[in-house]
Amino acid sequence: MPIVKWQDLGQLAYQPAWDYQTRLHRQLVEQKMRHRPLKPGQYDQEHYFLVVEHPPVFTLGKSGSIQHLLLSEEELRLRGIEYFSINRGGDITYHGPGQIVGYPILDLECFFTDVHRYVRSLEEIILRTLADFGIEACRLPSYTGVWCPPRPTSHLPEAEEGFWQKFRKICAIGVHLSRWVTLHGFAFNVNTDLSFFQYIVPCGIAEADKTVTSLAWEVGRRIDMNAVKERLQYHFCAVFDCEIQVL
Repeated sequence: MPIVKWQDLGQLAYQPAWDYQTRLHRQLVEQKMRHRPLKPGQYDQEHYFLVVEHPPVFTLGKSGSIQHLLLSEEELRLRGIEYFSINRGGDITYHGPGQIVGYPILDLECFFTDVHRYVRSLEEIILRTLADFGIEACRLPSYTGVWCPPRPTSHLPEAEEGFWQKFRKICAIGVHLSRWVTLHGFAFNVNTDLSFFQYIVPCGIAEADKTVTSLAWEVGRRIDMNAVKERLQYHFCAVFDCEIQVL
């Protein structure tokens, strides 16, 4: 059974976190190259799962459009928001305080070699975690990530009806693989300030029946971040059939 090293980086700016995960990714790839004649499991391979909270930052995936960033460089500077164009899949998204960003750095040849299954597995971890907090979320055809479906609104104030009648994205996913070693991961809105999403077209999705949400917004109270991380650990082990070693 693979062992995955879990490391909580706390609050860390995007650039040093990106540099760190890139360095770990390179180490895994180089380890594979050194043992090229051997099969996975015949040599030691380290796997990592990093979790972090970033200061406000927008990141744009390689298939995204810069037009989905609705602020100029000067407006970004005035609001204290960083911006990076990066090598993951997907479009533009937001990272910030109150959001758990997960970066699994795994050699998938030690688990399974199926990119579609990998993305679905990340979604499954989030779905199971949300269920632990009483939220029945879902997947949507043709969209990655995890969504909360429309709710009955008969008992809600009229001003809130529009929000609850939409599909609400609670977790964005964007990954990159090189020689079956994963990079980047997911952004799970827990206590996230959703107002930052007004400055972008989140994930490039502009449909009127879709918006973003957070776990705190869905349950109506602030959530203990460590409690969410504990459930993410548990479900990650179950979905990926591995053990966690906390660093």
